[in-house]
Amino acid sequence: MDLLIGTGNPGKLREYRVLLADLPVKLYSLEDVNLNSVDVDEPHDTYEGNAVHKGRVYAQMSGMPTLADDSGLEVDALGGRPGVYSARYAGGGDRDRYTKLLGELEGVPDEKRTARFQCVVALVFPDDRAPISVLGKVEGRIAHQPTEGGAVGFGYDFVFIPEGFDQALSALSMSEKNHLSHRGNAIRAMIPHLQALLKA
Repeated sequence: MDLLIGTGNPGKLREYRVLLADLPVKLYSLEDVNLNSVDVDEPHDTYEGNAVHKGRVYAQMSGMPTLADDSGLEVDALGGRPGVYSARYAGGGDRDRYTKLLGELEGVPDEKRTARFQCVVALVFPDDRAPISVLGKVEGRIAHQPTEGGAVGFGYDFVFIPEGFDQALSALSMSEKNHLSHRGNAIRAMIPHLQALLKA
């Protein structure tokens, strides 16, 4: 089965390729199908709405079943922000976003820095079949300082410390991160659905 991964984020693409490596599917990137210049908006106020929307656009343009996701960081001390707006929380890149976040949490003690990553992965078809959506999440807390320079970190990974760990996601190995990350959990939840399709 051919499957398009509907993301232009190279870090996400790496995670999908690793986590789906054991399935008999051929994975295509947006670049492979000349859609890497297509910028799809995120008009919905839920992760699922945005994931399905992105998947639908790419599936219809490519004619291929497409996996797309939307994810966000929810910080309890900020009332769940930035949430679905995580990627648009500040202008610029990753550093601008997590720097703004750390500034808003200045002076907040460890026990009140609890947070979680949530991710919805949607499998969307180019025909009229209903999309399939799954949720993955990981609990943790926000560090006081970023851990930069990790090989697998992107987004808010530099400031998010998963539950049971004392270092940020960005400092973990790819295998450790995939084992516990919100996207890893969501992709693993999607695998049985993909296996069922392969048997159909």
